[in-house]
Amino acid sequence: MPQTDPHRVVGRVLDWYADHARDLPWRRPEATAWEIMVSEFMLQQTPVARVLEPWRQWVDRWPTPPDLAAAPAGEAVRAWGRLGYPRRALRLHRAAEAITDLHGGHVPTSHAELLRLPGVGSYTAAAIASFAHRQRHVVLDTNVRRVLARIASGEAYPPVSATVAETRMATEFLPEEPTRAAVWAVASMELGALVCTARTPACERCPVVDLCTWHTAGCPTSTGPGRRRQTYEGTDRQCRGALLAVLRSSDIRVDRIELDACWPAAPQRERALASLLADGLMVGDDTTGYALPG
Repeated sequence: MPQTDPHRVVGRVLDWYADHARDLPWRRPEATAWEIMVSEFMLQQTPVARVLEPWRQWVDRWPTPPDLAAAPAGEAVRAWGRLGYPRRALRLHRAAEAITDLHGGHVPTSHAELLRLPGVGSYTAAAIASFAHRQRHVVLDTNVRRVLARIASGEAYPPVSATVAETRMATEFLPEEPTRAAVWAVASMELGALVCTARTPACERCPVVDLCTWHTAGCPTSTGPGRRRQTYEGTDRQCRGALLAVLRSSDIRVDRIELDACWPAAPQRERALASLLADGLMVGDDTTGYALPG
């Protein structure tokens, strides 16, 4: 159970959000469910600043699920550019195909139907249902989990993976009225992104600082396992990105020699190449050349 009054927390955070919310295009009233869905796929493990321009280009090019479904999967990977984790592009393309084939080209409103779409997990389904359809769902992204861990549990950080107890606690903060619950979901997310940040929380600007169990306790450091910072330089992820960049820059099949030239470490390059082929992000072989999927 929360250690502070959820109703007071929710009320203050909603008032704060009304004055401090960023003007993001997928949050505007005219944003379609598809545009919101695209933003949710792109924002997974990717900062807002990096998503804004690719999102605009994507929804201009493919304004509806059938538009994307009609394009080759490789074009989705090409348009994903350097957002990272390019399997998201393939999953979004497959989701567009399913929406076109099974839902008449419209993003479904049912949480259960959203969950059955390719690439849509529990968080993404709840987020789309909440933000696009104004339904009442617990939406637990990294920011929301951190906010609630500090306010309600007095912990600097939430557990590595969401727990049943954490979801139960989050439900205590969820307003009963669906529209208010949907605004709470995005408002608590915004508070975590702008104020209650991971490394340097701006407690002096927090609207609920006096209700925060963690702050009242003196902001104790986490007693759990150390939180590792993600690295990128020299990793298999960077190598995969370099190989894909070669393919994205070409409209024809690429010879193996061009891929070999983009990354000097042969064992890592071979491993990355094999994983891209296995993931369906690349097709071909040394004889016919390599390309993005058709």
